[in-house]
Amino acid sequence: MRTMIQYFEWDLEPDGKHYQNLMNDIENLVALGITDVWMPPASKGSAGGYDVGYGIYDLYDIGEFDQKGSVRTKYGTEEEYAQVINALNDAGIRVIADMVLNHKLGADETEIISVVEMDAQERNREIDRLEIEAWTTFNFEGRNDEYSQFKWHAEHFTAVDFDQRSGRSGIFQIEGKHW
Repeated sequence: MRTMIQYFEWDLEPDGKHYQNLMNDIENLVALGITDVWMPPASKGSAGGYDVGYGIYDLYDIGEFDQKGSVRTKYGTEEEYAQVINALNDAGIRVIADMVLNHKLGADETEIISVVEMDAQERNREIDRLEIEAWTTFNFEGRNDEYSQFKWHAEHFTAVDFDQRSGRSGIFQIEGKHW
């Protein structure tokens, strides 16, 4: 029988010590019979060292590059992440990495794009067609193309929820895209 623990919570202190704390707790987890540890999202979020990991800025930055105000994530550095995973595996504990692939937040620049504003209660009902200023350009300058040269732009998204120009939130489906 396997026993998993979710080894993180939303309100952890943003002190960058989570991986270190987990490293120090491995012996206790083994004694409790824990066989699997669910780790928090490792990618750099839009709030840098304060982001819980669900507002993904850069999937390739897991606490290695100076982006969004910090090198480390809320949980620690890339080196500490690798060390704790190796130590858990050495102790016979499997690691489950929480991966968030469909969230993007904290773009570096805006673009003017054509959108269809959709009804919040009926997302297939069109309200208006307009141009908005959307935060859709991700350059990852702190990473300087390490691991990937890919840059995100409006064409990589289906919709956005904020128009910088008007300061208004909404459901803005990018022209030509479909749910």
